Amino acid sequence: MTHSRRMSLTIVTIGCMHALLGACGGDDDSPAADVPVTITVSGPNAVSQWNEIATNTINVPAATTGTPEEQRPNTAVDLATVHVAIYDAMMAIAGTHKPYAITPAAAAAGASAEAAVAEAAYRVLLGLFPNRTAQYQSAYDTFMATIVAGSAKTQGMALGAEVAAGILALRANDGRSVALAAYVPGTAPGQFRGVNPIGRPNSFIKPFSLVSNAQFRAPGPPALTSAAYAADVNETKALGSASSTTRSAEQTETARFHTQAPPTYWPDNLRKFAMADRGLAEHARLLAMAFVVQADASNACFESKYHYQLWRPSSAITLADTDGNDATTVDAAWVQVVPTPNHPEYPAAHSCVSGATAEIMRVYYGTPNITFDMSSTVTGSTHHYTSTTALVDEIQIARIAGGMHFRFSTVDGAALGKSVADWVAAHHFQPK
Repeated sequence: MTHSRRMSLTIVTIGCMHALLGACGGDDDSPAADVPVTITVSGPNAVSQWNEIATNTINVPAATTGTPEEQRPNTAVDLATVHVAIYDAMMAIAGTHKPYAITPAAAAAGASAEAAVAEAAYRVLLGLFPNRTAQYQSAYDTFMATIVAGSAKTQGMALGAEVAAGILALRANDGRSVALAAYVPGTAPGQFRGVNPIGRPNSFIKPFSLVSNAQFRAPGPPALTSAAYAADVNETKALGSASSTTRSAEQTETARFHTQAPPTYWPDNLRKFAMADRGLAEHARLLAMAFVVQADASNACFESKYHYQLWRPSSAITLADTDGNDATTVDAAWVQVVPTPNHPEYPAAHSCVSGATAEIMRVYYGTPNITFDMSSTVTGSTHHYTSTTALVDEIQIARIAGGMHFRFSTVDGAALGKSVADWVAAHHFQPK
């Protein structure tokens, strides 16, 4: 496994030793609240290894036949499925937190945690992606060969397999295969113009925690005739143009940095947080929380997107003479600096997911004051942050400076993500 730079995850001040045992870091009133945290990677473990194997499996290009997951892979959803299975297997052994969904009947006392993690992940991948064994079978065989044969290994495998079966049953027919009529682009001012847009089935995928994907629907964009709309259109027009004279070199790099595809960007970077010697149970809990909020926030975001179906800046600016707003002016030749994904503008998906991720990290660590690094394969660079808020703020400016989004979309997206994360934290992954 390769990583852009060595990081470390150590608690800077003594704060709360219970955090290492998973007893704090989920409540603003806990003793650990606002104790700064620095992230340092110390090396791989069973949870991080299976996260990488699962990520590589899910990101194989979609097939035209096979399981719904093979035909319509969804990285956040499929990783969440893998990681809640890993989490429930680990919690059966560790007993520190309530299970997400499955309490196995298999004996947990004396079971190998590594065997349980590997078996849970492997069985979920086998269930979701039976035709992609080239991605995980040899890895499984090699991993299991490192565990000493005996009752501990056998128990761990039995426990992991039972949990995986329960999670697969729970997530069966999750809605991603919904039959949708052909998309008809809008023609009225403000309506999205995309042809064959992506992400439409996401709105119908069964949440992991939310009551429905519409539960935290974004409040809606400002009226096209409003001063708020004009201000944000003009900001993106000036900053996000391919020929902008106001965007700085740093802002251009930031815009490009955050164009790495989310299916690799988020797992590659979140994996580092689970490689920090906090113990296997805590690594399992952290990644289960992270990918559940990412899955639910992303799908909730797309529900809002296709509810409002707002046009992208590339349409809003080149058709500004139709919006009825005297404070916007048309630029028929305007082009954004980085490619814009083919789905509606509002709210911004990257902001939905980063807002959710930042909030669940704040809940988990008991503070937003986390020092960490994130890397991008697009720019080959690493960005350094001293808080989760800084990451959300940077992604906001990246989307505006890249010409992809308006500010109101990034603000409301981050708020949606935060609401999702707070809901998940209140209803799952709680201490016993």
